[in-house]
Amino acid sequence: MHRKLKITFNAPVTLGFVLICFIATLLGSISGGKITQKVFMTYHSSLTNPMTYFRFITHIFGHSGWEHFIGNASYLLLLGPMLEEKYGSKEWVEVIGMTAVVTGLMNYIFFWNTGLCGASGVVFAFIILASFTSFREGEIPLTFILAAVLFIGQQIYEGIMVRDNISNTAHITGGIVGAVIGYGSNRKSKYDL
Repeated sequence: MHRKLKITFNAPVTLGFVLICFIATLLGSISGGKITQKVFMTYHSSLTNPMTYFRFITHIFGHSGWEHFIGNASYLLLLGPMLEEKYGSKEWVEVIGMTAVVTGLMNYIFFWNTGLCGASGVVFAFIILASFTSFREGEIPLTFILAAVLFIGQQIYEGIMVRDNISNTAHITGGIVGAVIGYGSNRKSKYDL
């Protein structure tokens, strides 16, 4: 007797996040980038404008184009389900939200002339969090050290040597957020036992 295969909705936050990113990218594409700039990109705008605060979060949904979206969505779909299962959907929303706000604020404060959009900061938070999956109290996983050194080294090199439209600061900031949350969550869960 053969069992029927069925498709499962295994990671609702990750899938929902990727779907919102897809819709935001589609709206940006249809509008020639105008919707992305107005709603899904953070930049230095007046603190009296409510959209400034809204964009501190929504910038993670917008992407500069389909290639940008597909690159980020691939990592989100690869890493997200495993991490969402480990940390839980509620905490997963918090990870995404914290990463959005921190990267948005960093860009607003330090890069006045640069717009920021895309889920890259969240992707790098996921990458660093993934290295904490086998964390034990009193230990630092070698995978975390190697991922952090390679990742931060690459971002610093590209930030200095490569002139492109990629925000290496958002990547580094996302990685730091992932490291802090990963270490804190795993440490807390060990004490809860």
